[in-house]
Amino acid sequence: MAHVKFFSGKTLPLEMHKVRIVQKLFLPPVEERCRLMNAAGNNTFLLQNRDVFMDMLTDSGVNAMSDLQQSAMLRADDAYAGSETYNRMVAKVQEIFGFEYFLPVHQGRAAENILATAFVKPGDVIPMNFHFTTTKAHITRLGGRVEELIIKEGLEPVNDCPFKGNFDIPRLETLIQEVGVEKIPFVRIEAGTNLVGGQPLSLQNMREVSAVCKKYGVRLILDASLLQDNLWFIKSREAACKNMTIREITTEIASLMDIIYFSARKLGFARGGGISLRHREDELRMKEFIPLYEGFLTYGGMSVREMEAIVVGLDESMDEDVISQGPQFIEYMANELHRRGVPVVLPAGGLGCHINASEFLAHLPHEQYPAGALAAALYIAGGVRGMERGTLSEQRNEDGSERFAELELLRLAMPRRVYTLSQVEYAIDRVEWLYKNRALVGGLRFVEEPSVLRFFFGRLEPIGNWQEKLAAKFREDFGDSL
Repeated sequence: MAHVKFFSGKTLPLEMHKVRIVQKLFLPPVEERCRLMNAAGNNTFLLQNRDVFMDMLTDSGVNAMSDLQQSAMLRADDAYAGSETYNRMVAKVQEIFGFEYFLPVHQGRAAENILATAFVKPGDVIPMNFHFTTTKAHITRLGGRVEELIIKEGLEPVNDCPFKGNFDIPRLETLIQEVGVEKIPFVRIEAGTNLVGGQPLSLQNMREVSAVCKKYGVRLILDASLLQDNLWFIKSREAACKNMTIREITTEIASLMDIIYFSARKLGFARGGGISLRHREDELRMKEFIPLYEGFLTYGGMSVREMEAIVVGLDESMDEDVISQGPQFIEYMANELHRRGVPVVLPAGGLGCHINASEFLAHLPHEQYPAGALAAALYIAGGVRGMERGTLSEQRNEDGSERFAELELLRLAMPRRVYTLSQVEYAIDRVEWLYKNRALVGGLRFVEEPSVLRFFFGRLEPIGNWQEKLAAKFREDFGDSL
């Protein structure tokens, strides 16, 4: 990926690939979008993909594979045990992270389940820069609790901090001293932080976290699912790393960790995942859970074709031209929206463009789920499916009260190698129109609320008839245009 200056003086991100396979898209009329949103319980997870024009729900498992990945899938070895495909995958993970031991799993949350089952017991405390929904759910179901120790800048929507995902090092050391090492089975780094705008950590901050962990003898674990974005930010934003290659930065990060796990639905442009381990005793502690929860030790619930795609995809994740596209498209979108007055998280992080729903819909109280309402409104306005990353993504407190999120964000994920710049421009235009008509957007309330991970399959309804009014305004402004 490159930024190219045009003769007109404008600078745009330029794709360093060409499209060889295409998939037809559909855009239902606005009245139909309004009906479909209500039929889906105002939950974008429950929309059918055939009814979505731009799917910006996630970048997990929806990134485009390269020609080399597709061709590699043809040589997969289907053997149940002793597969050469497995051997190639282990060798590639060892090459990139430098750890001897590897356990395959079918995706990232499966790795979280194995790690939590192996290490977490009632009363344990897990420090991390910020939680991810499924990570926290696995820890809390076993009686542990999460302590978020992100720096204060990480919870500010707009500032100049280039690494808003950094750990607060003094708070980490204080927590270890207060809780006691025996109650902390591991410290978890998420690079970058999914729920607060895909914000990265610096390599220097990871070194400092590692030093604290070594001082107290605490295991350090890296969630590397979003690592490729974080690698790009380290190289482009951290002065001391500008002359390092992506592989060199990866090697340095891995040298600080005891365990690295990842979802290949993000890291590797495929579907699957794995746990890479430095220490034999940790591998033995978790190994027995793989056949129990996942599959045999040489496939871990993955198809061998996906494993072959991961092998190639991990190599591509070490290529600057490949991993820069996502962050640069996201930066372009965030900066364009900011220029048009739309409140977004800045500096732009990885994973997607994050709209500050609290400011966008400042007239809505937290208990009416502004980020969820904004996600529903944007689908009606443009057939664009985003993901709520706010209070809906939290779990209620034990007494049943809402735990209001630190940030109310609508995430517009940027699947890698999928959308063109003209499609991104379309999404920007519809967001801008919605912002100018934001007074029409009302809140949501639950009609079906699961107790855990409610944002996946809970159902809500609009408070009042604001959606019909929004659709009518769209038709007034755009006429017969979809």
